[in-house]
Amino acid sequence: QSFPDHDVHLVIQWGAGGGTDVALRGYAEYAEEALGKKLVIINRPGGTGAIAANAVMQQPADGYTLLGGSEPQSLFRVLGIADFDFSEFTPINIAAIGDTFLVVAKNDAPWNSFKELIADANTRPGKIKQYTAGAGSSPFVVNAMVASQTKYPLNGVPFAGDGPAVAALLGGHIDVAFMATGPVIEHVRAGRLKALGVLASKPYLGIPPMTDTLPGLEKFLPWGPWYGVFVRKETPDAVKAKLTAAFKKAASNPKYRVMMEARGTNILNINGAEAEAFIKKWQSTTAWLLHDAGAAKVNPAELGIAKP
Repeated sequence: QSFPDHDVHLVIQWGAGGGTDVALRGYAEYAEEALGKKLVIINRPGGTGAIAANAVMQQPADGYTLLGGSEPQSLFRVLGIADFDFSEFTPINIAAIGDTFLVVAKNDAPWNSFKELIADANTRPGKIKQYTAGAGSSPFVVNAMVASQTKYPLNGVPFAGDGPAVAALLGGHIDVAFMATGPVIEHVRAGRLKALGVLASKPYLGIPPMTDTLPGLEKFLPWGPWYGVFVRKETPDAVKAKLTAAFKKAASNPKYRVMMEARGTNILNINGAEAEAFIKKWQSTTAWLLHDAGAAKVNPAELGIAKP
């Protein structure tokens, strides 16, 4: 029986409209063409991605249920979220990395720079409402980076992903957010939101680097969230090969590249040993960053995660 002979499910770890969701929905569209079957997308947010990962792990390892994954899963054990990470899965393809990460505020916010935000946060502790998205999420990690360099006492407001957080930011329900470029860049260009800084050591689209204010951030860079497709490790090799070929072709599609680059995201299109090595390196960098910032629940060394 040839694979696939019916629709394939793609279970995405975050809610609709967020960075992971948009990146993987666009990706799935082109993978469908290569697979010849429909990819049914299911959003299962919660538990920093653990709910979606558990759902996939409970399905047969036959390639018909894929995990639309992102980077927090590599931190599950370090943060005490779950007793597994990506080692139970095979990366079919890591499509892209959002290595431009912004700090954004509503357009009428009193700050016009990251420096002004930090100064205000330190004089009014707990008064500024900031988007948070669960331990190990990108906003959580970037907040830990910033908190390791300054007091930065903000009032965290949790959301199930970037989509609801952007709506809350636009509606004035929160004041500021650390977020990948994708979900917010069009709002910044349209003047609905303003970008106070970019997590980089040089400007991006005229947005000043956060390292101008906190030079100590330099040691964490480059850093960013990434998006990929995974299957359970026990999936037959022939099925993995077919999925890998389809998703590799999808990530090579010029239309997908244009869409992602417009959102400040760079195409990776890696699989196999290259993808495994990429995940290990990202895990090492971020797990030890969180450990050094006092945000890890378990010492990475105890989990066999080497220091970068």
